[in-house]
Amino acid sequence: MEAIQNKELIKGGEFLIKEIEANEIFIQEDFSEEQLMMAQSCKDFIAKEITPRLNEIDSQKDGKLMGELMTKVGQLGLLSVGVPEEFEGLGMNFNSSMLVAEALGGAHSFAVAFSAHTGIGTLPIQYYGTQEQKAKYLPKLGSGEWKACYCLTEPDSGSDANSAKSKAVLTEDGKHYIINGQKMWITNGGFADVFIVFAKIGDDKNLTAFIIDKEMGGITMNEPEHKMGIKGSDTRQVFFNDCKVPVENMLSERGNGFKIAVNILNIGRIKLSASVSGGSKTALNHAVNYAKERKQFNVSINTFGAIRHKIAQSAIRIFATDSANYRCGQNIDDAFEAFQAAGMDVAQAKLKGFEQFAIECALMKVHGSETLDFVTDEAVQIYGGMGFSADAPVDRCYRDSRINRIFEGTNEINRMLAVGTIIKRAMKGELDIMASALAVGKEILSVPSFENDFSTDLFAAEKKVIKNLKKTILMVAGAAVQKFTTKISEEQEIMMNLADMIIEVYVAESTLLRVEKLIGIKGELAYSVQKDIALVYLQEAVTNIENAGKDAITSFATGDELNGMLMGLKRFTKIAPFNKKDARERIAAAVIEKNEYCF
Repeated sequence: MEAIQNKELIKGGEFLIKEIEANEIFIQEDFSEEQLMMAQSCKDFIAKEITPRLNEIDSQKDGKLMGELMTKVGQLGLLSVGVPEEFEGLGMNFNSSMLVAEALGGAHSFAVAFSAHTGIGTLPIQYYGTQEQKAKYLPKLGSGEWKACYCLTEPDSGSDANSAKSKAVLTEDGKHYIINGQKMWITNGGFADVFIVFAKIGDDKNLTAFIIDKEMGGITMNEPEHKMGIKGSDTRQVFFNDCKVPVENMLSERGNGFKIAVNILNIGRIKLSASVSGGSKTALNHAVNYAKERKQFNVSINTFGAIRHKIAQSAIRIFATDSANYRCGQNIDDAFEAFQAAGMDVAQAKLKGFEQFAIECALMKVHGSETLDFVTDEAVQIYGGMGFSADAPVDRCYRDSRINRIFEGTNEINRMLAVGTIIKRAMKGELDIMASALAVGKEILSVPSFENDFSTDLFAAEKKVIKNLKKTILMVAGAAVQKFTTKISEEQEIMMNLADMIIEVYVAESTLLRVEKLIGIKGELAYSVQKDIALVYLQEAVTNIENAGKDAITSFATGDELNGMLMGLKRFTKIAPFNKKDARERIAAAVIEKNEYCF
């Protein structure tokens, strides 16, 4: 399938300074019949094996049931989607694994176990392992015969992962490492056969990674943690007590563990965004069904404007998340191909691709998890008092949602990571952000043009708005960097303001381009509701960017600089009025008619 007509590659973060065309992005509607059938298999598995047993899954104490379910999903081939064919996997592209993550995203605790196994549990071996390690582990991990977990976090090392205290000491005969340490919040720990463990050798500054088989011994663990949500996820503290690990089980090179952790987390972030999108759809579907059945004043509450507003807003944010997720996924896939064509081996090319789009992965982790929180909160509100009852399905949706703003690096860390990476790349000359920011600075000092744009191209006016929103970001970021220079990373509130602006422009542009591509295929009439979604999202993105921009500017600019930047902000955040209320009504009507999220 060749979904993308123009294969000109863009760099991670380059969307800020480059105009993207609709035919350059991948959209959800581009998936093949085979890929959609695979997604349907995931949904069928949830309906048959997960939904009827949610209470049983949440009340399990030993992880045995979750292990059995992982075996079953492995027998369907869903654990091996991204595993190379030479290691008995399906060898499908990254966007296919994103689709599977989304399709299983409504499986609550099972989705967490699945993601931990296929992502942080399997990928370190797939991308950093030797041929012997891959041959030994990947076939059994892909089939579900073996289950995996990832042991990085420690009681005193969370976001600062490289400060971990676990130690690995080489034996006198040089054949084994003796590992001692404590890990916490280890998903799948209770039933895992394979542990990806990070420890320091001697006085090394950086961690080293190891593959540890459960049968090696020296592994003990606490009882499962009592958690706010994802109660069925087997999460434990794991202790390594003189665990004897063969030297050939070192993963990659000595001291390369921190790099492995960072790169694997990049992958986990964008896949988490796909997964939580599936969870958002599940929560919205519950709410829509309940709104149809629940009657007040002798009518279904889905006829009330306030309820329809909530349904529409939820659908808009889900659609926008999907639009940006699969755009990013395809960019990563295209980067894989380009790096391979340049002579890199497969694993190295994939790692380089993920590293290239670390910015977008971080942005989407934030956006996706906050969309899920928004949707689940609105679902509880639609249920009213019943939503606060543990007997209602949205109770579990709400509790399970909250962890996702902490998983894979907190949203605050990811916001600062994304902006920090953009600034670093700009400083290195990898992104021509500075030249673009200087050009915007000159434009602010010039007399505004009052010429009308008479272009008849679809979304010409909206694309001009997107272009100006990017100028807003460049203006604020350029001034902030000039003000604080290398200490900009210490200005965390400004960094988060910038991140919010960048997220909104990336997602708004992705949504607009998706709808433009759809209309180009079947015409405006066929996708009029999707057009409403794109236009409402853009209107709200402008407001959010203006507010975040104002917060940032007023926190560091004074006098003439302040006045000039506020004038620039006002100029670059102009947008023609649009009746969002009627658009939301049309969006809600479409969802209510189908009785589910239908885009």
